[in-house]
Amino acid sequence: MKKIKIVFLLMFTLFSEHLLAHNEGRVIDYKSGDVTCKGYVAFDAHKNKMPVVLIIPEWWGCNEYVQMRANMLASLGYFAFAVDMYGNGKIAENPEEAQQQSSKFYNNPQLVQERIQAAINKVKEFPMADVSNMAAIGYCFGGSMVLNAAKLDMPFKAVVSFHGGLKGFPAKNDIKSKILVCHGASDSFVPAEEVKEFKEEMAKSHADFVFIDYPDATHSFTNPAATELGKKFDMPVTYNAAADKKSWEDMKEFLGKNLLK
Repeated sequence: MKKIKIVFLLMFTLFSEHLLAHNEGRVIDYKSGDVTCKGYVAFDAHKNKMPVVLIIPEWWGCNEYVQMRANMLASLGYFAFAVDMYGNGKIAENPEEAQQQSSKFYNNPQLVQERIQAAINKVKEFPMADVSNMAAIGYCFGGSMVLNAAKLDMPFKAVVSFHGGLKGFPAKNDIKSKILVCHGASDSFVPAEEVKEFKEEMAKSHADFVFIDYPDATHSFTNPAATELGKKFDMPVTYNAAADKKSWEDMKEFLGKNLLK
């Protein structure tokens, strides 16, 4: 993982130097029950009220990559909070650890809700964060979790899934959150039948959703370290710069329509 960590560190440093010129970004501790979580917050310290965007990480945990995304959102005028779903700042070193940590959530809506609500509760401590005007985005595992948050009727005006799994909990009621799914057309982790069933479920739940396929994009297509991770761990994941850029622009437009600034 050493080479991969160096890639993350270089990316994180370069983006931080540019994006945090007028913004503040830092790791913060907060509680989810008895568990101490270590999230990352980024925002423009000169603004009074900002829409909130929570970010749920890939199954690796709340690492430099998701912190970089928080910085990017802060540069767009959002109060960004990267959520530590696992607690204690746990970062998985390999797919086995990642699977062990992430599997706790897929069939446990109470745990999903508790960890996300703990982050929302922490955000409420920041007077410049407009918690009445909130969205959530997520990557891979995190994409699945933000879709589940919408089904659990959590207080998000909008959610965005980047290359997330589409199976999840049944919707409690009609889905109120607006939904954007940024999906890799060549994602072998999400078969066509799963896509079909998801779209049918969204229709039954009267969800206002947009589903975008990105050509030649596999799982983890937004992560510049994905290609090397795929080679290292023999996983069918690759970075796709065109899909990364286009999906980010699609997200910007979607959040701009659904969150008031």
